Amino acid sequence: MIAVAACSSDSGSTELVDRPDELGVFAVGHTSFTPVDASRGDRPLLVDVWYPVDPEEAIGFDAATYPLAGPIALESEVAVEEAPAATGELRKLIIFSHGYGGINTASLGLMEKLASHGFVVASPEHTGNAQSSDPPDEFDVAASNRVPDVSFVIDTMFARSEDPSDLLSQLVDASGVGVVGHSFGGMTAIGMAAGWAGADADPRVAAIVPISAVIDAEMQSDERAGPNAGFTAEQLSSITVPAMLVAGSEDVDVLPANNTIAFQQITASPRVYKLDILGANHTHFANVCDIGNLLLDLGIDQSQWPALGAEALLEPYETTCTGDVFPIDEVNRLVDIYVVSFFARHLRDQTGYGSYLTTTFANTEPAIELEVK
Repeated sequence: MIAVAACSSDSGSTELVDRPDELGVFAVGHTSFTPVDASRGDRPLLVDVWYPVDPEEAIGFDAATYPLAGPIALESEVAVEEAPAATGELRKLIIFSHGYGGINTASLGLMEKLASHGFVVASPEHTGNAQSSDPPDEFDVAASNRVPDVSFVIDTMFARSEDPSDLLSQLVDASGVGVVGHSFGGMTAIGMAAGWAGADADPRVAAIVPISAVIDAEMQSDERAGPNAGFTAEQLSSITVPAMLVAGSEDVDVLPANNTIAFQQITASPRVYKLDILGANHTHFANVCDIGNLLLDLGIDQSQWPALGAEALLEPYETTCTGDVFPIDEVNRLVDIYVVSFFARHLRDQTGYGSYLTTTFANTEPAIELEVK
């Protein structure tokens, strides 16, 4: 980690900040648990949590592992299991919401990066709309559960922080929460600030990062119908928190023009960013390459993936991880820069990170197009 002096676009002052595309000063702890929402028919939600750990306190703990199928799991090179959380100050909470029928560990690198920079990150696996859901919920049912799921996770994380016997005791700052999500999870992030599918916006949410989110239902590859397949201008104009809209220029599943509509119609937010990563497709924002490469390294060729329940990985792996495609490691680096900087600036008010959120900085990155208002 290298600290750099950054000139804030907000104040003109110079502040020493950590490089957002490198690991921060903290080690990373990981834990998972399954709280039950008694107010919604005892609805269970598997939740993975990443949190900052003082580096000397991480020594001797096992590496975190993220189960995929049976005994197959990704092993982290960064996070460790159940290490004691860093003390000394409360940490901002960020919720990650996964895509439609996805997994809650779909963006592991970003989760670990945020935790290394001092955030607490919680990622629910949305029951009924996860890869493991059998049978899956209908679209509108799944949509109706998304905002309440995230609000329940916020409640639960706040309660854990208030419990003196908990691993996460006195860790979470309850003054404002960030939400980031990909695809259907990006819609969830918007819904947390605008209301969605019958649920009101959560006033505790203070900043959102929707990635590849559907705004206009006609701008996606499949034909989901129903009242919750997009957002109205009225919903978008009700958003009053900072927002960063992220898209890949080569996304044919959720067209990047969705973000153009959102950028135009989010009119009450104090700051809106529209970030296009040139060359990225829809699944560049998930860890499809890590999973596919692990299976191949284990000697499990692609003909065997359907038997493992990984048939849906075949097409994304081919279009994202093979041949002459934009490198996913570069997409990860760019996402780290912008998401870490956005939440550091707009959740923690670290103005020095504002220098990474300017068109001046974007002009130094050939694969970035950025608009700010």
